[in-house]
Amino acid sequence: MSTIEVAGVQVDLRHYIGGRRIESESTFRNSSPIDGSFLGDIARGGQREVDLAVAAATDAFPVWSTTPPADRAAVLNRIADLVDQNLSDLAIVETTDNGALLRSHLRGVMPRVAHNFRFFADWLVNHLGHPDFETRGHTNHVSWDPSGVAALITPWNAPLMLATWKIAPALAAGDTVVLKPAEWTPLTASLFADLTKQAGLPDGAFNVVQGYGSEAGAALVAHPGLRRISFTGSVPTAKTIAMAAAENLTPCSFELGGKSPFIVLADADLELAADLAVEQYDNAGQVCLSGTRILVHDSIADRFSAVFRARAEALRQGDPRDPETDIGPQIHPAHFDRVKGFVDRASAEGADIVFGGTPNEELGGLYFRPTLVNEPSRDSEIVTEEVFGPVLTMQRFSTDDEAIAVANGTEFGLAAVVVSGNRTHADAITSRLVAGTIWVNCFFVRDLRAPFGGSKKSGVGREGGTWSFDFYADVKNTVVAPQGWKE
Repeated sequence: MSTIEVAGVQVDLRHYIGGRRIESESTFRNSSPIDGSFLGDIARGGQREVDLAVAAATDAFPVWSTTPPADRAAVLNRIADLVDQNLSDLAIVETTDNGALLRSHLRGVMPRVAHNFRFFADWLVNHLGHPDFETRGHTNHVSWDPSGVAALITPWNAPLMLATWKIAPALAAGDTVVLKPAEWTPLTASLFADLTKQAGLPDGAFNVVQGYGSEAGAALVAHPGLRRISFTGSVPTAKTIAMAAAENLTPCSFELGGKSPFIVLADADLELAADLAVEQYDNAGQVCLSGTRILVHDSIADRFSAVFRARAEALRQGDPRDPETDIGPQIHPAHFDRVKGFVDRASAEGADIVFGGTPNEELGGLYFRPTLVNEPSRDSEIVTEEVFGPVLTMQRFSTDDEAIAVANGTEFGLAAVVVSGNRTHADAITSRLVAGTIWVNCFFVRDLRAPFGGSKKSGVGREGGTWSFDFYADVKNTVVAPQGWKE
């Protein structure tokens, strides 16, 4: 069976290579995390399919890279229009495939997919540039030239949105793309490929190879025909990719894990702090940016804990297709077991499980209750390692120096949240935090003009605005002399 119907939407299960659908000799099983129902057998790619995709992208590069920027932007805008026209279909398929809230997909995630394309189309035409400058009468001109074939390997927690965060700037830069989506969430990448065809993107400029990371992903990142690799995922996988890329000196951009602090200062608005803390359970805790380590000042810890607990215990867990649901399931049985294992080991070590800490027996399956672990050891794995589930820890501090030391005390540096009632105090804290993004009295406010990436083991490089073009393009400086001209 080459296609399936998901909530009334037809989805192709094959690869998309060179503008055509390609089958594989073997497949892998895909099921919904909502109820475990079987969705389909997905084409299982490997070296053969990767070679075909890179060859198709290589063949398409001369056409796409020489397409004038305004014409490239027009194609990207048509893709955005088609995303808007198919928003409901994309949303229900992705919710079925990854278990995230349908209302979030409809209101925020899928509109952001369209915005990704409109933003980078506009940036390419209207904002990408550097003023010419003079050196001893010589003119320097900076340009961003298409680099070649970009391999994009993307995660399962927001599959299409995070994929298009890479696809849009890569295509805008004039690169051609081979996408390897996460094997746990393959469906919307396939739907999206059809939209690129409808939008008039040249065949081969965008390709999708489905499959396992250890097979299709490994073959892709080792391919000598690549000019860029962008990956979002775990630190161990990034190390493996980096070693493969080093063989061909392929530039890499990595957005990796997080273990972000959520700092509640003594002068914070407790109601605001509790509301923001509850947001850290968004997407059932499967958000790399979440402030999973709550650090709260001694003087307000008891009051904050009471308000926060009331908010958290009011969250409704259930079917993500229900508009009343706040928290859905974990993505996959293996991931569910991983999250549960973190909590079980913390409990066995004597940590105080304030609430949650167990599967939701009423729902069964992959639903894990929102959890708070109080005062675990600062060097315990639940504090230092990314759980990536609905599990937060809470620790107390008595001085700013202590808060900073604890906040910066992991190998990660992706994000941070600071809640304070005093701007000067907040500024003093943020200036000392090691993180790529810091939110003060807010959370998850994202602007594509801003640089995005992580510090320490949370990533390599920055993307967003011109930073994205700096990665996907070959940045060139042309120096022109004032003399020697006959015309």
